[in-house]
Amino acid sequence: MGYGISHSTDKNIVDLSRGSRNKATAKAVRATRERLQSGHGGQPAFEKDLLALHIQACLQNAGVTPFLVMIAAGLAIYLTANPVYYAWALLTLSIHALHLLLISKAGKRLSASHHQGRWRSALLAGQFAMGCCWAAFVLPRCQLCGPTMEVYLKGSILLVTLCVTAMNNLMLRQAVLFGFLPTAATLTLQATLTRQTGDLVLAATFATCVLFFIYITGRLYASNLKLLSFQSEKDDLIAELEVAKSLSDEARRRAEEANMAKSRFLASMSHELRTPLNAILGFSEVMANEVLGPLNNPLYKEYSGDIHRSGQHLLNLINEILDLSRIEAGKYDLSEESVSLLEIAEDCVGMVQLRAKSKGIHIVQQFESHLPPVWADEKGMRQVILNLLSNAVKFTSQGGEIRVRVGWTAGGGQYIAIKDNGPGIAEEEIPVVLSAFGQGSIAIKSAEQGTGLGLPIVQAILTKHGGEFKLNSKLREGTEVIAILPAKRVLQSLPAVQETRAVEPRRRYFA
Repeated sequence: MGYGISHSTDKNIVDLSRGSRNKATAKAVRATRERLQSGHGGQPAFEKDLLALHIQACLQNAGVTPFLVMIAAGLAIYLTANPVYYAWALLTLSIHALHLLLISKAGKRLSASHHQGRWRSALLAGQFAMGCCWAAFVLPRCQLCGPTMEVYLKGSILLVTLCVTAMNNLMLRQAVLFGFLPTAATLTLQATLTRQTGDLVLAATFATCVLFFIYITGRLYASNLKLLSFQSEKDDLIAELEVAKSLSDEARRRAEEANMAKSRFLASMSHELRTPLNAILGFSEVMANEVLGPLNNPLYKEYSGDIHRSGQHLLNLINEILDLSRIEAGKYDLSEESVSLLEIAEDCVGMVQLRAKSKGIHIVQQFESHLPPVWADEKGMRQVILNLLSNAVKFTSQGGEIRVRVGWTAGGGQYIAIKDNGPGIAEEEIPVVLSAFGQGSIAIKSAEQGTGLGLPIVQAILTKHGGEFKLNSKLREGTEVIAILPAKRVLQSLPAVQETRAVEPRRRYFA
């Protein structure tokens, strides 16, 4: 005879598909760590990422440079009437187009390449070629305009170009240096040869601006590098947390599976454990009461009584373990009906009264009268009250007192409170005694030891009812336990609904 426990529905199967995800996550973690630790010889650890960002920015802003070239050429032709700027514009646009082709090629092959240094050198070479074009822009002299106008023309165009180029090449180290070193050198050479004030001012101003932008772009590059490092570390932590969470979930599933296996084992072994105990209890009771005749040796009667009491104690322990196992497995169902908490409390007090008198314990009952019935499981509530009363009697010393109160709660529910003047429980031991198999120091030293399952079962049964359990205790002042049922379980006495039949009203005729 079994309990009909399903071995397929309640079995927690470990999700083996998470293994592949764990491997992918662990691979991402390793790749991130290698990237973080790959910096050596002054090379940043995120060279490929920075180059990819630089390529993306260049492709998005590809039309800015031709726009500047056409404006510069148009102004120069308009102010100087020198046709050489037509050739300069054509050459500069051609080199810019080749530079864009190089950038596009780098963007396609960079992800699969391990030679980021070569691509970086190629991109710097393209910047140097564009710098040579801008150096060629300052070579022609303006014959029609004066020296001041020439300085304004070349200086304004070069400064605007320097600003735009610096902003577009933040992710490429030394791009400003390679892009405008030829221009700065050309202006310096011109100023040295001509020794004109305008050329000297232009060369000095442009060189200072180049140095300033090199410093600014270097700082911005370092900031972007740090942001990428932080982002990578964050991704690394997220990946590690994902791995840890996956391992934790798998461990939890395995623990739940083991717990379910334990609960199934205990539930299936209930009959096998109880059947021999019933025989032991029955035959030992027959021998102790000498039903089949007197025992020749008085010791045999004493031994049979000890066997009966030990078997009864063992049966109680087995029942407690099985009750807790059913609760943990979700197999503990309430058989709810209308019951009186007062009557159950009186019956339970009567059950422990004899044991209390043997220890000289006085039980004081303080019951409120006319309490309405509650909708609850009578067997479960009886077990709750008996467990609490048994604990009170067990730990109350000789000649002590136990107060049992039943009444209304402030919220409209009903409660039963049991207070003793025993040794009490230390504050730090209260969570221990409320846990499964947990016992305080007083219970460990007591001769009447149990499994430590009484209070956990009480809490579980009250939770099933939607109720609450409270334990208040202090050393050398006693312990008070309170079991509370919510207001929704109180059945208010309402008058019965009387059925009425519809009667056709009499017709009255008036003259």
